[in-house]
Amino acid sequence: MTELEQKLSVLAQIARVLNQNRVIWAVGGSLLLYLKGKTDTFHDLDLMVSEAQIETAKTLLSAMGVMLPPNPNAQYKTRHFLEFNIQGVDVDVMAGFVIVCEGREYDCSLLPQQIVEYKPIHGESIPLQALKDWRRYYELMGRTEKVAMIDS
Repeated sequence: MTELEQKLSVLAQIARVLNQNRVIWAVGGSLLLYLKGKTDTFHDLDLMVSEAQIETAKTLLSAMGVMLPPNPNAQYKTRHFLEFNIQGVDVDVMAGFVIVCEGREYDCSLLPQQIVEYKPIHGESIPLQALKDWRRYYELMGRTEKVAMIDS
C-alpha cells in the first residue's frame, strides 16, 4: 500500500467511527485542498470537530491509535488541538479553532453549516468544509501559497 493509500484508508476508518457516533466533523487543511483537486499532496489528516463533541472524538480516536503530547503554537489559540498517530498516519484534530492575526483572535470553530459536501472514500462519507472558509483561514495565517492554490 502506498503512503497515499494508507492515509486515505485511515481517513475512511476514522470517518466510519466518527459517523457511526454522530460526531459533527469535517476535513480541513491540505487534505481538503487535496480532495478538492487543488494540490496533489498532503502530509497529515486535518480534522475539524464540533467543540461540543471533542471529548467523544478524543475517546474514539484514542482507541484507534496513540495520542501524542501537546505541541502548542503561539499563532493559534485553538481550544482543543489533539495530535494522533493512527497506523503510522499523523492526524491533527481541532475544535474551537482560533487563529491569532495581528494581535486579534479569530474564532474559526467548525459550524455544521460549513460542511458543504461529502466525498465518498472507501465507502465512507467524508464531510468537507467550504474552500472559501479555508481560504480565509489561510489568509489569516499568512499562508499565501495556500491562498494561491485555492484561487487557481
